[in-house]
Amino acid sequence: MSLFGGGSRQGGSHQAPRRKTRKPAETEKYRYENLVQEDPKELEEDFNGRVAENLGYKKPRPGKKPRNKGLLIAAIVLGCLALILVMGLAIYMIWSTPPEVDTGGLNTPVTAAPLEPAGTLEPGETATPEPSPTATPEVPVRRENTYTILVVGRDRVGLNTDTIMVAMMDCDAGEINVVSIPRDTLVNVDWSVKKVNSIYGALGTEGLLDGISDLLGFRVDNYVIVNTYVFQALVDAIGGVYFDVPIYMYYDDPNQDLHISLAPGYQWLSGYQAEQVVRFRQNNDGTGYPDGDLGRIRTQQDFLMAVAKQILSLGNITSLPQLVDIVTSNTDTDLTGGNIAFYAEEFLKIDSENIHFYTMPYDSVNIRGGSYVSIQLEEWLDMVNEYLNPFSMDVTEDNVDILMYADGYAWSTTGYSLGMESFYDYYGAAAAAAEG
Repeated sequence: MSLFGGGSRQGGSHQAPRRKTRKPAETEKYRYENLVQEDPKELEEDFNGRVAENLGYKKPRPGKKPRNKGLLIAAIVLGCLALILVMGLAIYMIWSTPPEVDTGGLNTPVTAAPLEPAGTLEPGETATPEPSPTATPEVPVRRENTYTILVVGRDRVGLNTDTIMVAMMDCDAGEINVVSIPRDTLVNVDWSVKKVNSIYGALGTEGLLDGISDLLGFRVDNYVIVNTYVFQALVDAIGGVYFDVPIYMYYDDPNQDLHISLAPGYQWLSGYQAEQVVRFRQNNDGTGYPDGDLGRIRTQQDFLMAVAKQILSLGNITSLPQLVDIVTSNTDTDLTGGNIAFYAEEFLKIDSENIHFYTMPYDSVNIRGGSYVSIQLEEWLDMVNEYLNPFSMDVTEDNVDILMYADGYAWSTTGYSLGMESFYDYYGAAAAAAEG
């Protein structure tokens, strides 16, 4: 078979083409620039021979099958790399270690003591407490093969934790539930900006864990606090993500080194672009999600779902060793490499249909000019018990310390009432700034 195909020359003649006579002065360049005029078979043999000679291959002996050593070496190298990768992944899986779980049960927050009514005691008398029967409290039992983890994303230049999610993995049920806690959620703290995203900067990791425990009624098993650079690296490590960007996103904030420029639609996102998606709140002109922060939370959840589906569709996490190194070396976490391998191994057993995302039920409120989120207590406790609680007993109002606000009053489930003067005065700060 010829290299360039058969067929007659123009004009319909079936005679063999006459070979063009060349002068000795004609160069090899002329020869190969005019291949179409040469005998195809001869040129194919000549060309292959010259290429082989240039690459250092010897002409095979008669009876020997030609061997392409370059391709063979490449195949061996790629095979070794694949073997090393598979062995490394297998080692991580073999040494995977379930994390230690919290067995301390549900919280018992301190309740404010009621004031003694005036005029009930004579001068010099002391109150004698009445003996009360002591009931043996029921001890909550930890459900087996359930694990809870707090996932937090903080900004680059400050310590605000603008993304807060609590997840519960039920390995027996093959299910993962993830609940987002809005960053402006009211919390019972001593400082004036009483938002959950301010706890980490004020009290550090342990303070944040305590604050989340106050909201949940129990302490999570593990935590991961990720900054935006690490988030980029994690997305790049899995090869980027295909995602349907919901709206136009254009925003510039040099103070945070945040530059967002994305058009809507289904597209491949690098780690840098993925960061833009999950951090976007509004455009520079004030447009953005019609439902504000709720739209931002929904986009973050949709993005994580896209990541989960992409990984589960492959059926493996070939970059697991790299992911383990990124998390353990660059994040604030109590997870070990074995713990991460365990979570990855269990995650791959779960169908994407059994991964669910929820958002804490709340009311948007304004306190002295500041935007806050007040938890809808009854609905929140139902959500915690349905999707996050790893214990046999339900979390009740007695197990949480939740600050709520309505009609000009702020109070905690532990019995404390807070005056408005304890909140930051955004109106006053704006007026002072306007005056100069």
